[in-house]
Amino acid sequence: MSDGPAAGFFPAGRRTALTGWGRTAPSVAEVVTPMTREQVGAALRRRTERGVIARGLGRSYGDPAQNGGGIVLDMTAMNRVLDADLENGVVTVEAGVSLDRLIELFVPFGFFVPVSPGTRQVTVGGAIGADVHGKNHHAKGSFCDHVLAMDLLLADGTVRTVTPDGDPDLFWATAGGMGLTGIVLSAVVQMTPIETSLVSVDTDRTRDLDEAMALMAETDEKYTYTVAWLDCLAKGRNLGRSVITCGEFARLDELPAKKRGRALRFKSGTLATIPDLVPGRLPNKFTMGLFNELWYRKAPQHKVGQLQGITAFFHPLDLVQEWNRVYGKTGFLQYQFIVPFGREDALRQAVEKISAAGAPSSLTVLKRFGPGNPGYLSFPKPGWTLTLDFPTNTPGLVRLLHQLDELVLSNDGRMYLAKDSRMDPADLARMYPRLEEFRNVRAKVDPDGVFVSDQARRLGLA
Repeated sequence: MSDGPAAGFFPAGRRTALTGWGRTAPSVAEVVTPMTREQVGAALRRRTERGVIARGLGRSYGDPAQNGGGIVLDMTAMNRVLDADLENGVVTVEAGVSLDRLIELFVPFGFFVPVSPGTRQVTVGGAIGADVHGKNHHAKGSFCDHVLAMDLLLADGTVRTVTPDGDPDLFWATAGGMGLTGIVLSAVVQMTPIETSLVSVDTDRTRDLDEAMALMAETDEKYTYTVAWLDCLAKGRNLGRSVITCGEFARLDELPAKKRGRALRFKSGTLATIPDLVPGRLPNKFTMGLFNELWYRKAPQHKVGQLQGITAFFHPLDLVQEWNRVYGKTGFLQYQFIVPFGREDALRQAVEKISAAGAPSSLTVLKRFGPGNPGYLSFPKPGWTLTLDFPTNTPGLVRLLHQLDELVLSNDGRMYLAKDSRMDPADLARMYPRLEEFRNVRAKVDPDGVFVSDQARRLGLA
């Protein structure tokens, strides 16, 4: 780290109550917004015994980017593109650059982010800390599989350039390590080449969960991007009925002639903002039952080759700002788990329990994962992953989630740390068998526990 004129400058902090995207369990921290590496280092030196954690755009659903009583570094002002190799699609960016910004800047040059979760409002640093995945995990893995190098600020104030080959232990402890090994300052990312910004989408409406799983298994090798929306309230012979969308970025010769001149156009933007006045019981089993029925019925039975834009296919929720407000002030929790291939009965039992409980998930998504990477705490491994959004005031929710926990654990499954807000710490080692290896790496680079979050304390991660 350089000793320039800004090296000792500590930007002003502000005491702020923070939550995750689920808007639950707020805690108050001193939030500092550094603009340079030197300012990050200055903030680190000014830490208290409550430590430091980095935060991006706050899209983790629980508390991994909170640090009650300590310092939270808001990294979003460190958002510069440092270098771009437009021949090979390799970009070097500061950690606060969002996936939205990468898409906006590089789609016109024929490159898309290698992996995108359901929102592009995620920073590169956050994508590394959570090792995010998307609709293409079965084909392309998770985000850190495409990170070539990162500059990591360690607890002792030094900066280390970390690569998967040069420092594999630290690299893979940081990938999915929830910010507990250090602060990502910048990263080198391999982008994905595309000919157009439109996705050629095939849609199928399936009658039940078994039909959905069979179709998704059959099409793994055919499509790069696959996802299923699932009706979690359907019962009986309709249990788990789904709408499956599969896609590939369209080739230039697949576009109508009138669209070829604007083949790489991308327009970001939103249609609406949810006001912070929504009653907390708006999403319930009655309203969601009606929505699910309409959504399922409007989907085509079978349609091929529909051209959709990036937002429509990858990030439809980004069209609505502050959409988490729809749950009211009581908030919601997102529950995401995976069970391995061969444990389809466990997935079916989970859907049966959710349906029987009448638990209204406003968004229920089923995907297939391919092989995992060496990340000690990285979530994906081969299997089925189901994601659900539950209002916290859902009757019987605590009991239902405990039942799902045990079902997942007894079938060699796990929950996703980036979505977690209520996991039992006793279950952590059962879900993540390399937990002790992670702790050992962390103890070497941060023996005093400088980097810590509310989640780390709650789960005993540190």
